[in-house]
Amino acid sequence: MQASLWSTRGHVLQFESAQGSAQCVGAARLGAVQVTAPVFNIWVQVRGDGWIESREGRFRMRCGDWMAFEKESTPLIQTGARGVCIGVALDARALESLQALNDGSLYAGRGRVPAQDLRMLLRLWRGAAAAGDDGVAVRPLLLQLAAVQRDLAARVRRCPGRSRLRKRQVFGRMQRARLYLEGNSDRVVRISELADLTSFSSWYFSKAFHALYDESPQALSVRLRLERAGLLLRTTSMMIGEVAAATGFDNCCSFARAFKSHHGMSASRYRAARAAKATATAV
Repeated sequence: MQASLWSTRGHVLQFESAQGSAQCVGAARLGAVQVTAPVFNIWVQVRGDGWIESREGRFRMRCGDWMAFEKESTPLIQTGARGVCIGVALDARALESLQALNDGSLYAGRGRVPAQDLRMLLRLWRGAAAAGDDGVAVRPLLLQLAAVQRDLAARVRRCPGRSRLRKRQVFGRMQRARLYLEGNSDRVVRISELADLTSFSSWYFSKAFHALYDESPQALSVRLRLERAGLLLRTTSMMIGEVAAATGFDNCCSFARAFKSHHGMSASRYRAARAAKATATAV
């Protein structure tokens, strides 16, 4: 375990090599971290907002969000003017140690940290960073991060594979594909892209994905694109045709049908209703 590395005030920290089995890294106030070292890394936005760009796409980070990446993802973490994002980079030895501690692991993915756990995570991160080379000090932090991912861990048992190790391997690949769908909600993602990303055949990938997430990759892609469309209608002044194009729909007619089916109302009515609600809340 090594002391923490910080990036702040516009500085870009290049994290190119791991100096220990686990290393605390952070960014604050327009700081950025570029991870190029072949390590598993997990990030938690503990204040303000930020962005993460990786091979899986671009993601907005809000206070309480967490994201984790496999070693091939090489993410760039960028914080906003008031943002603080903390992270931990783990090599294979650290991940094996975690499995030995609680028969679990950490996985690629994204989610939310319960508000009551966010302060605890920050305290544990600070304690691990201050401990320097004391590898024992990082264990409570890793266990807490594993607890944050408990919903993901429960899904591993649903993966195909005879051994627990094989199930974990399959799950890791499927999670990377899911992240890719979430990071590319501005376009149609082909099954062949996802299959190549996981090194599975298209048939095997589609079957495993549906068994794991209870919906097909195509259905998830459409849902994510329509959720993005709703966000754009709420937060921008883009015309409806521009929103359709920005979410991968070829024409306004197909977008209108899909949007109404998903949101229960037309795009124009959706925007008007959300604007009226925002006005009423502000009064």
